[in-house]
Amino acid sequence: MKSELNLHLLEQFVALARTKNFTRAAEELHLSQSALSRAIQKLEEQLGQPLFERKPREVVLTDHGELLLERSQQILKLMEDIFSELSEAGRRGRIRLGTIPTIAPYLLPSLLSSFSKAHPDISVIVQEDTTENLIKRCSHGEIDLAILALPIIAKYLEVEPLFDEELLFVMPVGHPLAAAKTVAIDAVESYPLVMLSEAHCLSDNIATFCRRKSVQPVTVERTSQLATVQELVTLNHGVSIVPEMARKTDTSDRRLYRSFSGEKPTRTVAMMWNSYRFQNKAIKVLMEHVRLHSTTNARKRG
Repeated sequence: MKSELNLHLLEQFVALARTKNFTRAAEELHLSQSALSRAIQKLEEQLGQPLFERKPREVVLTDHGELLLERSQQILKLMEDIFSELSEAGRRGRIRLGTIPTIAPYLLPSLLSSFSKAHPDISVIVQEDTTENLIKRCSHGEIDLAILALPIIAKYLEVEPLFDEELLFVMPVGHPLAAAKTVAIDAVESYPLVMLSEAHCLSDNIATFCRRKSVQPVTVERTSQLATVQELVTLNHGVSIVPEMARKTDTSDRRLYRSFSGEKPTRTVAMMWNSYRFQNKAIKVLMEHVRLHSTTNARKRG
């Protein structure tokens, strides 16, 4: 068994465990479905245990499969880290940076522009996704670094808060609250609310704050982009609550932004990475740049 069990078999096993489908896994691995099926059968024969339970639409790991998946991921991560370290990938590196949609279009342009000028030999590949998916991808080593918002519930991942930002009330020009300098949170109940879909952590952040203040706004529309939320507000579909960074990039004169009176809702933007994986020089350089950029912007806000 020891001589025949190789990394290729483990890679194929992990791909099938992740996709739960022979067809999708085979396409990802550039194999025929029959070749993948034979490889998994060979692995099961070598180990003397079934690794998957075959169902009509998917395959599900058995208890032995779950154990092998955990060990296989550790082995493959270790091998990838060894090659990365030996090749000194950080000297002229490529970094996979993950971020959430409510941060990417507002923070990254200035961040990546200044980073590119300071380090032209390092390329940054941006991958936008939800918080839940970024946590999984960071755990699996599919991204090197992520910028997202707290709370982050994840084992074995390092999280470093960067800065807090205020969440603002946004309304169309001519709205009944337009004359107010600040808006009471309970006033939100009087108007239909346009929000991001529940897949976005910002929605949970806002909902948690409203519950704490015993406020129950009526959400009339949900969308996947903050820019769409802002446009729907302009069209008088309702009001909304958005991060301060979305206001700073808004050049429209058809929307008004106000702070809330009393306790203000905020979110904390943070940096996340997998400390169990090898971090080349390029990743460390980007992390330090993110910290510096966040500190500089915090001073400007102050």
